[in-house]
Amino acid sequence: MTPSLLRLTLLACAALASYAHASAPAPAPVIKPGLWQIDNQMSSPDAATNNAMSMVLQQLGNLPPDQRKNLEAMAASNGVAMPTVGADGAVRVTACVTPAMAARQQIPTGQPGNCQSNNVPVAGGMNVAFSCTNPKSSGTGKVVFNGDQAFNMQLNVTTSARGTPEQVNVASSGKWLGSTCQKP
Repeated sequence: MTPSLLRLTLLACAALASYAHASAPAPAPVIKPGLWQIDNQMSSPDAATNNAMSMVLQQLGNLPPDQRKNLEAMAASNGVAMPTVGADGAVRVTACVTPAMAARQQIPTGQPGNCQSNNVPVAGGMNVAFSCTNPKSSGTGKVVFNGDQAFNMQLNVTTSARGTPEQVNVASSGKWLGSTCQKP
């Protein structure tokens, strides 16, 4: 697995956090603090990008022990557990939402980088827009909260993780697993 393909896939998974540092105004429902599971389905209109992401996802479960350890350390340093790939191809992460994060509607993903975001509350959720400089990415989308224990999100992301701009669509669903967080 090449580092650029892994970076592209992990960046697309983490893109939903690019806007997580901004606060949503009061009309948006409050999510529960605690342990959350987030499943991310990624696709691209570009066949080569889609094939590259599929290849990385297939190889994610078969990493040699040293590469797995490095990836686990990278994920943990960003506050998330090692991603796993479900039978449906979704990349799953678990992460903790603190009470302060819940009050800000901060969805946990551990996105690294210098990001600016704009969240606009809409009925039942928020429209989001973000731009990151390291790694370079930007996107727009919508989060729909299903009460305080679940959400669905659609993002259209442009990333330059492999050196040239690429489009990635991310469909995510999150669900609350419980009030107790475990260290990733």
